[in-house]
Amino acid sequence: MAFSQNPSKIFTGFRALGFVSNHIPLATRYHKRHKDNYVITCVGRAFHVYNISKLGIVAVSDSHPEDISAVAVDFRYVFTAAGKEVFLVARNKKIEKTLKGHKADVTLLLPFGHHLISVDAEGFLIVWDIKSKEQYLQIKFDPLAFAVTAIAHPHTYVNKFLLGSEQGTLQLWNVHTNKLIYTFAGWGSSITAVVQSTAIDVMAIGLEDGQVILHNLALDKTIVKFKQDFGPITRIGFRTDGHPMMVTGSAAGHIALWDLENRKLHSYLKDAHFASVTGLECLPSEPLMVTSAADNSLKVWIFDLPDGGARLLRLREGHSAPPSSIQFYGNDGQNILSAGHDSTMRSFSTVHDKFNKSLGRASYLKKASKRAGLKLDKHKMPPIVKFVAEPSRESDWDNVLACHRGLDLVSTWNYQRSTMGKHMITHKRFKTDVSEHSIHATAVEISSCGNFGFIGYSTGHVDMYNMQSGEYRAGTQAHYCTVRGIACDALNQKIVTAGSDGNLRFWRFKFKELLGELKLDVFISQILLHRDSSMLAVALDDFTVSVVDMDTRKKVRHFTGHSSSISDMTFRADCRWLITASMDCSIRTWNLPTGKLIDVFLLQSAATSISMSPCGNFLATIHVGDVGVYLWSNKTLYTHVSLTPLPEDYIPKCADLPNTAAMDEESSELVQSNLEEGTEEDQYKSPEQIADELVSLSLLPTSRWLNLLNLDIIQMRNKPKEPPKAPKAAPFFLPTIAGLQPQFDVTNADSTQKVSESRIKRPLLGALSDLAVQLTRAHHSSSYADVLRSMKEMGPSAIDREIRLLSSDDGGSEDVMVYFLEYIEATLKSNKDFELAHSYLALFLKVHGEEVASKHQISAALERVANTQLHSWDRIQLLLQKSLGLVNYLRSATV
Repeated sequence: MAFSQNPSKIFTGFRALGFVSNHIPLATRYHKRHKDNYVITCVGRAFHVYNISKLGIVAVSDSHPEDISAVAVDFRYVFTAAGKEVFLVARNKKIEKTLKGHKADVTLLLPFGHHLISVDAEGFLIVWDIKSKEQYLQIKFDPLAFAVTAIAHPHTYVNKFLLGSEQGTLQLWNVHTNKLIYTFAGWGSSITAVVQSTAIDVMAIGLEDGQVILHNLALDKTIVKFKQDFGPITRIGFRTDGHPMMVTGSAAGHIALWDLENRKLHSYLKDAHFASVTGLECLPSEPLMVTSAADNSLKVWIFDLPDGGARLLRLREGHSAPPSSIQFYGNDGQNILSAGHDSTMRSFSTVHDKFNKSLGRASYLKKASKRAGLKLDKHKMPPIVKFVAEPSRESDWDNVLACHRGLDLVSTWNYQRSTMGKHMITHKRFKTDVSEHSIHATAVEISSCGNFGFIGYSTGHVDMYNMQSGEYRAGTQAHYCTVRGIACDALNQKIVTAGSDGNLRFWRFKFKELLGELKLDVFISQILLHRDSSMLAVALDDFTVSVVDMDTRKKVRHFTGHSSSISDMTFRADCRWLITASMDCSIRTWNLPTGKLIDVFLLQSAATSISMSPCGNFLATIHVGDVGVYLWSNKTLYTHVSLTPLPEDYIPKCADLPNTAAMDEESSELVQSNLEEGTEEDQYKSPEQIADELVSLSLLPTSRWLNLLNLDIIQMRNKPKEPPKAPKAAPFFLPTIAGLQPQFDVTNADSTQKVSESRIKRPLLGALSDLAVQLTRAHHSSSYADVLRSMKEMGPSAIDREIRLLSSDDGGSEDVMVYFLEYIEATLKSNKDFELAHSYLALFLKVHGEEVASKHQISAALERVANTQLHSWDRIQLLLQKSLGLVNYLRSATV
């Protein structure tokens, strides 16, 4: 199946929620500067980095081309293996180097000083030089004679590493000489783990038959043997905080603690994980241990019990089995409520993982379940197949109803208290009814006020209960077949029930009166009501969707296109879109006003449940056999998307699922390709580079140009009431010259010379002003950069004086005034210093307006300036209108 960069024009992958760890063993590292330990866990094509102090996620790596099969760390890199390649990840995120050379999937990694050892499934071992990325050594093992299953480096054994095999034997190799030093006979069972103990020359060896061997390599002598009854040894760890204790993990999920001093079992952690313990590390010089398993959990244990045992300190987990149903909770779109096949209900935050929480696991008797332990819980309820949540009365009583697989019993949950509710709802009729077929709840609904809950059964009954007390309030035999859905309107006036026989029945609230009935030609699989618009979406067994107006009880839309059963549906908040997911691995978006298909894309696995955020920014999906919740961003909120209907022969494209980082894989690949191609999209652009696209300002203070037109008023307002007095003589200070930049007056002019009272200093007879001389020189050279630079250094008063002296009455000439207008025209054409050019032009027209109007040469030059200014402003005005239109659309879309 081929993947496309733009499979959907509306949705793009954002990130995945609910992933913590998988079956790949974890790795730990100590950060000297942060003085904290970090743990790395794999989650498919990426890995997460958590700090041990809070188990908070601190980094997410870049996406790998395939699922990660092995991970190892040293003080420089995180080494990962994905498929046949080995990657060196720097700063816990960026893939910096790639090592290629294996012809089979890499299964084991071991950092070895400045080298890295990798072993693949076909028995090919390669020693890499990390700096040069070259192969230092290659060793080929025959999988039938010696299949490598474990690798370790014995401490103080220079240039040597130890290999364990599936056949039960061990080999000690020298990297430098490429020679086999010694072969250990083994103990008649496959080796699953090899770890250095706290003693020199002693290695801990875990076997498939449950034995743990402490063996002295120098003497080839077994020191002690331990045997656990929980199955194969998966991981081994040693405490290094002064307590002689060894910890082993088992395939059954138990963890055993062994007293090495007394050579006996100290204690064990029963049901530490729901799956095989694949990751186990004791932190150096600390009474802490971190474990992980394929049950999607990461746990930190502390050895602080009176007998030296361990207890759970911190926990981070997700669903251990694929979710069955999801729903956005609340009106802010920041939380997603999810029910899984592991019988648990969880809440995932779209803002940050620290807001995730678990509502617990469904149980008939919660207290008895806690005493028995989660793994051997006899009171565990079947998985939740459908639920409904209403946040309006969450602080008063239970506000979630959930029906379980094969049960007529419906459980309640409390979101605010994050626990299972106090009610187990079922009707008395089912306790006395003897039927050949099992009776089970098939549909649930909660009224918009949060006071009433509705339950539909496979017998056709629909009952209403009070959510606060759990008492029965009303009910009826709504159908003579299985109830596929229940919906209550926003005003608690009408109830609609859907039967599997294709009948929609509309009832007065509390089922006092049947208002009407709508017979559809095909059996119904599920319904969904948009309360604000009273639009009812009905999924049919012929893979089509009908939209019924609940007020008129008529079918208003009918959509066809899916080729398999429809798994779930969701409305956009304004009811303009209906999004459907099907078991044909497609997600389709229908435009209700036009009745047309506007978007469709395929996925790797079928979506079992979908939900659109109340804010319209995200679409959440869950998939077959996947424990994650995936978020898709709505591109129409931040970019222009054409919502024209798709042609009937449109071939949908396949989209890859988002990564756990907040950027989809396609975007990361695009950024990587841009870096490889040397594009400069993210680099700084100078004013000269954007001159063809935008205009740039001078970035001068506003006091230098904003008040040029009001300079007379400002000077009159700031005129001192008394004449200035000359300061006392201070011979050890040099006098300064007034201006924007302080300068010393080194002339020998008389300090007692009187200053002219006029602010306009007239030039000598027949001499042009400084600005007029520069304009004349610039006119002949066609370069006005020096004029602009000179005027930027002037203050407002100096600019006013120089512009006034351009007139022929004050020493200037008509040609100089034309030169000034040419200077303004050249500045506008350059698209730089936009505000300065307009300020100077406004002051020029204010001072010389009458003379400009009376002289034809100056008027012609001003007309050319006007045309240039109009062309420049039209281009900027178009961009501003586009931006204002987009802002207004976003404001209206989020209200």
